[in-house]
Amino acid sequence: MLLGTIQTDLKNAQLARDEVKVSALRMLLSEIHNMNIQKGGELSDAEVVSIVQREVKKRKEAAAGFRSGDREASAKKEEAELEVLMVYLPAQLSTEELTKIIVESINETGAVSISDMGKVIGSVMGKVAGRADGGTVSALVKEKLS
Repeated sequence: MLLGTIQTDLKNAQLARDEVKVSALRMLLSEIHNMNIQKGGELSDAEVVSIVQREVKKRKEAAAGFRSGDREASAKKEEAELEVLMVYLPAQLSTEELTKIIVESINETGAVSISDMGKVIGSVMGKVAGRADGGTVSALVKEKLS
């Protein structure tokens, strides 16, 4: 189970005194614990992956924000934590594979214009299940429907 792997990695990081990894994994486990409480039961691996994706997105946005505010050291810290978290995501689809799935979804939903973008994105995100970034999917769908 993914949660067990994360907990083991945290223990190993603590023993190795890897501060960045310890910080990132503690934050991740905290978010997982909070979601566990909200749900009232154990989380599936898919739900844990979705939490990891949210944390990855937060780190990317924070790094960009710090860069725009001329805080390079903070941006580098966020990026280091981002790299730690990326290990727990499934292998990402290539642009070609993602484009193929998008074309299939466009055909399945009968989308013809940009106003159908939501239907297509919903269909694609269901198929890729954490193997593609939502922003990338949105950009490619927009390109195909334009």
